[in-house]
Amino acid sequence: MHVMRKLNVAVLLWAVAAGAAFADTVTLKADLEPSSEVPPKTSKGHGALRATFDTASKDLKWQVTYEGLSGPATMAHFHGPAPVGQNAGVQVGIPKDKLASPIEGEKTLTDAQADELMNGKWYFNVHTAANPSGEIRGQVVPAN
Repeated sequence: MHVMRKLNVAVLLWAVAAGAAFADTVTLKADLEPSSEVPPKTSKGHGALRATFDTASKDLKWQVTYEGLSGPATMAHFHGPAPVGQNAGVQVGIPKDKLASPIEGEKTLTDAQADELMNGKWYFNVHTAANPSGEIRGQVVPAN
């Protein structure tokens, strides 16, 4: 019985360690440019998204910085699924009181959202009154 208990503890410890070993935190980025909007915009605005995604918990954490927009940001979102050059619906919206640069936040994604994100099918954009469909945009891709 004593040997069995040790074996059970060993198996449990191995399972916990193996699960932790397979978890990964992926660093993501997006270069936000007016030329990436669909259709492309003319603006002096630009920005950058830096994010991390925990593949085990499916937690996405982000920071977005931007400058040079035609006016204050009126909306910002993660959109998907869509490749470069196509538009898609909102996946994660940014609350109106969190639109000032730097935008920071986090969200736990669904399995489908996580799959789309990790396959490069999400983009981030920032909207303004002069550009209600979006002024700057960038495809979210792995940073390495």
